[in-house]
Amino acid sequence: MECKKEQNLISCNCSYGSCSRTGICCDCLRYHLKNRELPACCFPQDAESTYDRSFEHFVRLVNANKI
Repeated sequence: MECKKEQNLISCNCSYGSCSRTGICCDCLRYHLKNRELPACCFPQDAESTYDRSFEHFVRLVNANKI
């Protein structure tokens, strides 16, 4: 399977500048799920920039109707 990294970068909102997984969605998702997190693309920009990508943070945002 060919990675569509250039196409993925168009919608990737990850603000962690030195991340080696940026645009490589399969690696990003695998990494974050292993750490009980979701990737940046699951969060609005203001929430993503806190770097709290936990499941719990996502649920709080959903409950507050921010997602």
